[in-house]
Amino acid sequence: MTLGDHTGGQLRRLCEVAGLSADDAGSYARLLVDVLGPVADRPLTMPPPNRTFLSDDHTPVEFSLSFRPDADPTVRVLVEPGCGADHLLEAGRVGLAQVQAMARRWGFSTAPLDEVGDLFLPDTPQGALALWCALELPPGGVPRVKVYLDPAASGAEHSGATLREALRRLGHLRAFESLPEADGYPFFALDLGEWSEPRAKVYLRHEGLTAGRLGPLVRCAGGGEERAMVEFFRAASGIEEPDAGLTGRPGLSCHAFTDAGSAGPSGFTLHVPVRDYAPHDSEALARAEGVLRDQGIDGDPLARALGALTPRRPEDGVGLIAYLALAHQRGRTPRVTAYVSSEAYAVTPPTERASLAAAAG
Repeated sequence: MTLGDHTGGQLRRLCEVAGLSADDAGSYARLLVDVLGPVADRPLTMPPPNRTFLSDDHTPVEFSLSFRPDADPTVRVLVEPGCGADHLLEAGRVGLAQVQAMARRWGFSTAPLDEVGDLFLPDTPQGALALWCALELPPGGVPRVKVYLDPAASGAEHSGATLREALRRLGHLRAFESLPEADGYPFFALDLGEWSEPRAKVYLRHEGLTAGRLGPLVRCAGGGEERAMVEFFRAASGIEEPDAGLTGRPGLSCHAFTDAGSAGPSGFTLHVPVRDYAPHDSEALARAEGVLRDQGIDGDPLARALGALTPRRPEDGVGLIAYLALAHQRGRTPRVTAYVSSEAYAVTPPTERASLAAAAG
């Protein structure tokens, strides 16, 4: 079994769970193998090609399912195209070449990435990643493409200045000033190609996040959703106490900018790393199903998706569900996303503690 066999098979089965045709599922599985490049042929008996933080076991692939009421889930796959490279510079070149090849194949523009590429893909890159590529997989066999870049590419101390300049070049002149306080900037993301509202997205890291600290984050996105986000935070993390927070893996917020004439973002997403705060995946699944029910969404496809990824029982490990996220985008119904792991190389054992890292703030 190779990395491509394993992850391609998982993606094919996830597509079937989401109601995509066999032709689409096969096409998208082949695309994933193509984007992985030579490492797709690497046997799983060998160690991971590098120690990517894209997943806990260093699989350079992560899947997700996005849910809205009264609709089939949307499958996405996040992949590190340059995962076989020896250094960040080469990883960036490989990733960029893959994006450009997809742009030629499907006839979309890479102009937003071209505009800011020198900021995130410098000649002497730093940071934790070069370029990740996310593919959203609708019916029809043509993906929607996103790229993820590292604001610390020129040094962590320059992350804020890098983001400010990137947003300015893309026409969001007042965007950076609208962001709330944060403990770091892990990602910058761009939608490329056929999106109804292409976004520039800034991800913020929040150490020790509590329900009581969510207000300024949500109001930054326009307000009105704070109560829903607090309820989501408590349901996903299992933390009920108002002053208790995430003292393990931090929470993330994502602020999406679509309107160059607006000072603030048009969308806000809260990401909770449920795997750090549940004893095993059976509990994480129960929390996810509760979140979905709260939004009027059937949770059965998520349970079937986990079965499509692995034959193991959910209670026999933790991390198959890595993150749960709730997104509010202006003019659209809320969206719940479950980020699920390939576990190509390892399964994290369950823990006896029901709340691994929750503590009084």
